Amino acid sequence: AFGVPLRVALVTTHVPIAELSATITGELIARTLRVLQADLVAKYAIEEPRILVCGLNPHAGEGGLLGAEEQRVINPCLMKLQQAGMDVSLAMPADTIFTEPQLRRADAVLAMYHDQGLAPLKSHGFGKAVNITLGLPVIRTSVDHGTAFDIAGSGRASAQSLVEAIATADVLAQRSAGRRN
Repeated sequence: AFGVPLRVALVTTHVPIAELSATITGELIARTLRVLQADLVAKYAIEEPRILVCGLNPHAGEGGLLGAEEQRVINPCLMKLQQAGMDVSLAMPADTIFTEPQLRRADAVLAMYHDQGLAPLKSHGFGKAVNITLGLPVIRTSVDHGTAFDIAGSGRASAQSLVEAIATADVLAQRSAGRRN
């Protein structure tokens, strides 16, 4: 496990890899970052959230050698948000962003797609991680895995992530109630 909290948000969720480039727009990235920033402030009481952003391509495109999405879409969007005062990085390589030295500099990581963000998260906390739906007026948490219908009723499933999701919802609700009082 990391020695720092690992919070990961996703620009896209269940999108086939072949459709990612066309799906990821500056508008979608900006909207996701605004929601993430607002909930880091509201739900976690982080006054000035620091967010690291993954590139889409290996090595964040390597200056266009491995893809141009970082140069065409991602970094221009991030620069506008920086100019507006948001503390976000430019696109960083996903294979190094999830290291402890990088994570110590951040309150959250924004990944471009499902496996880019959830593979590191689950590898360091499967069964203990919690899915929190951001941007809702209510607190919604869920387990860090699928339904596991294939093992339902077999006695092999663990309730640990469910317990963590309920505990996290409780903590967030208490923080929220404290801010209202």
